[in-house]
Amino acid sequence: MAIVSTLGMTDPPLAADDFSGRDKLKAHSAEFQKRVENVTEGVYTAVGYSASNVTLIHAQTGSIIVDTSANPVDAKAIVAAFGDRMTRPVCAIIYTHNHPDHTGGATVFVGNDKPEIYSHKLLVMAKPDTVRGQRDGGDVFGTALPDDQFINVGTQLEYGRVTPHTREGFLPPTQTFDGEEQSLEIAGVPIRLIHTPGEADENISVWLPDRKVLIAGDVLLKTFPNIAPLRGVPARPVEKWIASLEKLIALDARVVVPGHMGTIAGAYEGKEALTTYRDGIKFVYEKTMEGITNGKTADELVQEIRLPAELAQHPYLQEYYGTVAWAVRGIYQQNAGWFDGNPAHIFPLTEKQRAEKLVAMAGGTAKMLGNAETSLAAGEFQWAAEQADYVLALEPRSGGAMIVKIHALRELGERQMNATARNYYLTVAQCLEQRIKFRDG
Repeated sequence: MAIVSTLGMTDPPLAADDFSGRDKLKAHSAEFQKRVENVTEGVYTAVGYSASNVTLIHAQTGSIIVDTSANPVDAKAIVAAFGDRMTRPVCAIIYTHNHPDHTGGATVFVGNDKPEIYSHKLLVMAKPDTVRGQRDGGDVFGTALPDDQFINVGTQLEYGRVTPHTREGFLPPTQTFDGEEQSLEIAGVPIRLIHTPGEADENISVWLPDRKVLIAGDVLLKTFPNIAPLRGVPARPVEKWIASLEKLIALDARVVVPGHMGTIAGAYEGKEALTTYRDGIKFVYEKTMEGITNGKTADELVQEIRLPAELAQHPYLQEYYGTVAWAVRGIYQQNAGWFDGNPAHIFPLTEKQRAEKLVAMAGGTAKMLGNAETSLAAGEFQWAAEQADYVLALEPRSGGAMIVKIHALRELGERQMNATARNYYLTVAQCLEQRIKFRDG
């Protein structure tokens, strides 16, 4: 059943503005096409078969696996894709970090073998990086969106839409190390495990010195990093992330394998990618800290801080997953707390109290709703959503306000290059629509 808005139409008119962000996000999905990449002699990476990459390293007496995909179903598909390139026994498994999309398929790779499983000691203590504190049906991963609305998740094609991310195939580490790094030889393969915190505190990068191959984990992604995610997890430790990248730049890798998306081949290309990533994060961090020192608020800094052109144009700093604005807010709160210095914000009005006063100034809820509809028709989608919220704060069951907000969120989502923002906008809109249908029978 189509929901007819109080504007008297099933859909609001589209504003004559730019949908290039959505088109770029669609093009970004090419990174997640299924393939096995030949990294170098005896090293292969499966890309696109699961949410994260799985790397196979040939050893003298079998295989070494770095990360194990999101679940046993994906892991079986990757074993099949590797084919005879993967030989038994599996001598070792290495987890770069604890995120479920990297650790969920270990049982499949182990099979009947008895490999050692390596990680940093922090992985054993790490809590799964899952969705917390979500409201209003928002989901950055878009798991419940219909196919015609879903594009990708920014770092992966899908997060649990087809096969859920589970701990069903997880096996705990049998060998852990503490501190900065550990050097090993596994079945004749020299390996350095380097502690490189970034998206995860326990992240390690795997360095194959004889092959000059770096398997970076999630410290490097082909998108601006998600330093302060929407999904309700703490902001990532930016200074540590910068230091991690500096460690990896010094290695002079010939090939870099990120935790997601395709490999980066060539000594120049690898160093340039790592250096650019460091420079982008460092620029935002230093400018935010400078602003804090100068007494700026987070809102002011979000408006002011932009990457320099040479960084903003780089393909690995496009805002498919994280954004500069969210990074600024996360860094600000990490270092300056929640208070922005304005005494009017020490004990502010509640959302409902503010709505009561603003709606009264507008002439009542009917007038405010009419203003929201006018904003929507004019293509002022953010303002329309905010005006609808003022009405909903006073009349939570207002169908008219819900409909305005649904349309506004869908229009905002369709103009987003950032996958997580798009998915959040669209899933909240879907949730509101379901509420109306349930209420109206």
